[in-house]
Amino acid sequence: MTEILDYDDVLESFDPAIGLEVHVELSTASKMFCGCSTTFGAEPNSQTCPVCLGLPGSLPVVNAKAVESAIRIGLALNCQIAPWGRFARKNYFYPDMTKNFQTSQYDEPIAHDGWVDLEVEGEMFRIEVERAHMEEDAGKLTHVGTSGRIHGAEYSLLDYNRAGTPLIEIVTRPILGTGAKAPQVAKAYVSHLRDLMRALKVSDVRMEHGSLRCDANISLAHKGAQELGIRTETKNVNSLRSVERAITFEMRRQGALLLDGGRVKQETRHFDEATGTTRSGRSKEEAQDYRYFAEPDLVPIAPSAEWIEELRATLPEQPVARRKRLATEWDADELAMRDIVAVGAMDMIEETVAAGAPPQAARKWWVGELARRANEGGVELEELPITPRDVAEVCALVVSGELNDKLARQVFEGVLAGEGSAREVVDARGLAIVSDDGALKEAVDKAIAANPDVAARIRDGKHQAIGALIGQVMKAMRGQADAGRVRELVLEELG
Repeated sequence: MTEILDYDDVLESFDPAIGLEVHVELSTASKMFCGCSTTFGAEPNSQTCPVCLGLPGSLPVVNAKAVESAIRIGLALNCQIAPWGRFARKNYFYPDMTKNFQTSQYDEPIAHDGWVDLEVEGEMFRIEVERAHMEEDAGKLTHVGTSGRIHGAEYSLLDYNRAGTPLIEIVTRPILGTGAKAPQVAKAYVSHLRDLMRALKVSDVRMEHGSLRCDANISLAHKGAQELGIRTETKNVNSLRSVERAITFEMRRQGALLLDGGRVKQETRHFDEATGTTRSGRSKEEAQDYRYFAEPDLVPIAPSAEWIEELRATLPEQPVARRKRLATEWDADELAMRDIVAVGAMDMIEETVAAGAPPQAARKWWVGELARRANEGGVELEELPITPRDVAEVCALVVSGELNDKLARQVFEGVLAGEGSAREVVDARGLAIVSDDGALKEAVDKAIAANPDVAARIRDGKHQAIGALIGQVMKAMRGQADAGRVRELVLEELG
């Protein structure tokens, strides 16, 4: 069993340094160096050609839309755009990389020296972006066996559909001074990139599909040390929640190892979603191990200054500015917006409001009930099987008086269970509020007869006691009575 240290004890002895490498899969129609489709979910190995399979004699051609997207990403990250640069071959063997090298960029990235400012729990952090470079994705390995991992697998299946898909890798410089907030800063940064890529419309950034993945580097240095500690790199973390959990675990694991006199091994590690732990992968290569050299089959990329400025003019509203605008539109204070950002509900609320829901109601359901269900299921909010239009429909039913909050929760339960739209769930489960005076009066009479002492107190003018009778009626009618109308009927009946 891996020894871990209490988080507070880690911070007493060590200063963390984090570094994040985020891979963004671009949503171009075709691959980086060939015309094969990038559509997700196609039959395995149905979207391949001699170029993306690396067959002898095939020649790559650069995807112009991918270059455009890379420049727009670099500009949005406040980067300098290189006026000239080449692709390179990154040589290593992976069974899901058909050519035995990856076409990437090494010493001449398309974008470099940028920055992102983030606010995390009321504190500002500047994340320095070292580079954002273009490359191609690898294929996909599926290990068949009891564990789903290569160790112990009976055999492995290869799908090259993803091989050659355009990627942008965004690499930070070491992020220092985060202290106890290191995991939260990492999560906030990846969340910011996801929002930014979505605003730029360059990627669907669906982490569950792998179109946005994070490699999280973490090291610990003894308090007061001048040099950074030895780092580990946790590969392909594919949810915001997991980024935070992986860094937290690695800090606790490394802290226990160092305090026990051990030495951190520079290696890649893999995050286990089920246990919240990391496990050893392979030793971490250095740049020289990849034997980079210039790609001889591709011409250099040389975007003109005029084109760069044209692309700069297409940049959308930055996520920070958007949050400020929405806070004003939704009449939400800083604490409310912080909660919205924390659960990743910004897009869902905006779409729900656009579908006709009042902002306060949309916020309440996404940040409360639905965020709770996402947390219980260990998934991101947007992975829940419910749409902003569904939530807006529930909000409309509450506003109209057809549902109360208790019944609305049951409707959400039904929609999440796949029972249909909000209206279909209401009809199928018979959840609409009963406002028929005949049925309500019958329930009120029974409640008064069963509670004569309470009725007497109300007749004596002690109207605060009416809540007990309303509760009895609501219970009898399974929460489907109109509480306001019940109150009126009780007062009418008791004079």
